[in-house]
Amino acid sequence: MGHVGQFFDDEIVCVAGVLVTSRPRTWLDNARKMSIEELTVVADHLLRVPRAVFETRAEPHCTMEELAEMLDRHKGTPGIRKARLALEQARVGADSAPETRLRLALEFAGLPEPQLNVLTELGAGVVRQPDLGYPRHRVAVEYDGEVHSSPEQVVRDIAREEDFLRAGWLLVRISKRHMEDAGRAAVPKVRRALLSRGWSPD
Repeated sequence: MGHVGQFFDDEIVCVAGVLVTSRPRTWLDNARKMSIEELTVVADHLLRVPRAVFETRAEPHCTMEELAEMLDRHKGTPGIRKARLALEQARVGADSAPETRLRLALEFAGLPEPQLNVLTELGAGVVRQPDLGYPRHRVAVEYDGEVHSSPEQVVRDIAREEDFLRAGWLLVRISKRHMEDAGRAAVPKVRRALLSRGWSPD
């Protein structure tokens, strides 16, 4: 089912000869049907800074300012309140939807906000990039998706964990199973790690 709306010139783009709405406008339009968490996941994807090792593009799909401007342009449109809440929750740095959902689950449970995919020096010439990191407490959190089940990746994951351990960090590994029921198993696992490293709830 379609809908009628006001479109600014830069909200219509041509892709492979087909006119479609721009990414920021499509994100806003989806606010009519999507939940705040789903909108946050999409926003994180749009804001994600590409990594040269994975892709050829050099710039994110859009910026925080572009998403905010889209909201300011269309005040009163259906879903605008959800979109505003999602933008407040959005962060630059998540590499995948599960990483965003894990971050949100931890924050909703009262855990501190982690750094996202920040290069972390663990020793001379040893640099790792944990999905979520708590440098103050030396706790790293990794979401291990299906790609981590290959024999080659298992070897790399063991080496990664050894690097963290040698540097005095605690690595918490989260799987799809931990994320069931809104991260019901993931949250206490990360909380225990933080508590063991001196973190205390306010």
